[in-house]
Amino acid sequence: MAQPRLTDFFARRRPGPRAAPPRAKPAWRTPSPAKPAPPTPARAPGGSRKRARPPAEPTRDLPAPPARRRLRLPADAVSGPDALAAPGSPEQAAVSAGQPPPAAAQEDKASSKVTLAELKSCLQRARELGARAQELTAGAQRKAAGEPGVTEPEGQPAGPCGEEAPAYQRFHALALPGPPGLVLPYKYQVLAEMFRSMDTVVGMLHNRSETATFAKVKQGVQDMMRKRFEERNVGQIRAVYPTSYRFRQERNVPTFKDGVKRSDYQLTIEPLLHQEPGSTAPHLTASHLLRRRQVFGQNLVERVREHHRAFLASLNPPVVVPEDQLTRWHPRFNVDGVPDIEPAELPQPPTTEKLATAQEVLARARSLMSPRMEKALSDLALRTAKPSSPGSPGPALPATPPATPPAVSPAALKGVSQDLLQRIRCKEAQKQLAQMTRPPEREQRLQRLERLPELARLLRGVFVSERKPALPMEVACARMAGSYHAAMSPGEMEMHVRLLAELLPDWLSLHRIRSDTYVKLDKVAELAGVLAQLARLARAEAAL
Repeated sequence: MAQPRLTDFFARRRPGPRAAPPRAKPAWRTPSPAKPAPPTPARAPGGSRKRARPPAEPTRDLPAPPARRRLRLPADAVSGPDALAAPGSPEQAAVSAGQPPPAAAQEDKASSKVTLAELKSCLQRARELGARAQELTAGAQRKAAGEPGVTEPEGQPAGPCGEEAPAYQRFHALALPGPPGLVLPYKYQVLAEMFRSMDTVVGMLHNRSETATFAKVKQGVQDMMRKRFEERNVGQIRAVYPTSYRFRQERNVPTFKDGVKRSDYQLTIEPLLHQEPGSTAPHLTASHLLRRRQVFGQNLVERVREHHRAFLASLNPPVVVPEDQLTRWHPRFNVDGVPDIEPAELPQPPTTEKLATAQEVLARARSLMSPRMEKALSDLALRTAKPSSPGSPGPALPATPPATPPAVSPAALKGVSQDLLQRIRCKEAQKQLAQMTRPPEREQRLQRLERLPELARLLRGVFVSERKPALPMEVACARMAGSYHAAMSPGEMEMHVRLLAELLPDWLSLHRIRSDTYVKLDKVAELAGVLAQLARLARAEAAL
């Protein structure tokens, strides 16, 4: 006898209607008043044990759930309450006819006005830029052709677009740290840095037996300096240091670039080095680079010396300074007003015959053209051969000297003896000559002498506050360096204290005890007399 299954037992014991299946998740859609929501279809009862749920209530006007994405309507659709217009309304009729509603038409008109204004402003700006570019191109062509034009004053260097150079370039020599000396103008220092970068790039290419072209050197120098490097700068370098490179125009040089053809002429750069006969090509080593850099700097200083000599000759009375004794420029000499270096001429590619006018084309291809084409070209040649009146270049302005001494009006010197004026001028010239020929060691000593009065006051204050007859040198220098208005190291402060002891041995004395040095000060002496004596010694040193 077969055993009955439990499923059969429960089915026979308690049959009942099947429970309704779970409701499917309704798909959220955009509500539309014209179309009511379709009712959820009810499934037929089955044979499940679960109790059937009551039927759903009729559809009510419930608010639509929030949409996760914002619905984007087409361009001709109208957002807002117009989109919910009834099918028979005039708005719906206008939309169906393809005509935009009044609000959309106003918005389109406003946007068209804004777009038209923007186009007009852009067109005006493009015309201005085009005119400016034509002016710059014409000026560059006149400068390349050597025609006279309006030149800028040499004393006021201008920027690339004719604007005045910034202050950090015009007053570069006045803002340099350290003691004054034979400083170079800002543009000369930039040129020296360009030569250093160019020498480095050319040396790298030369050492690995690669032809150095201007395109390669230009890219390397601009990457190192973050400044523009043009052929004009190469011409200036050649003018300052003619024996540094050999420049040639060569072609069939591999460039591995799409913009440069192999058959085009390129400017090649080769360093000139001393080569012994029978030996291989020498490498451009670090010692060569340093020596060439020093020679370039000396040549720049020599060019500034020439302008300085011309300035000294224009003074009243003229000042003559030996070249081996000149240690700094004249106080009224405008270093940054020195004119630019005129670039030397570089080799140019050989000129090839090019057909530029219709007459040349007609003469070249007369035998290859039909009679109608020959007649058309003849008419064009006659029209283009009419004389034109080119604009005459502007007159050149006279160049001004880099710096001129301020002139004193004759009315201000009326009644003053000419002998007295001559003596004053001679004395001032002697003072400036002594200042220009003063060695750096003496200049440093004079600067220390100028600081001594204030340092003597600080040293006496340290002794008064410490209430001791003697102090170690390290303690005294540290207290003085902390009280001085400028930053100064204890070692430099010790040099000033030793100079004080040298000039005023009765007031300040140094005592060496074992491995330490002690400073002893005379507190009874009057400070005013000490300061007057120091000022007198400083004037005497400066007058020598």
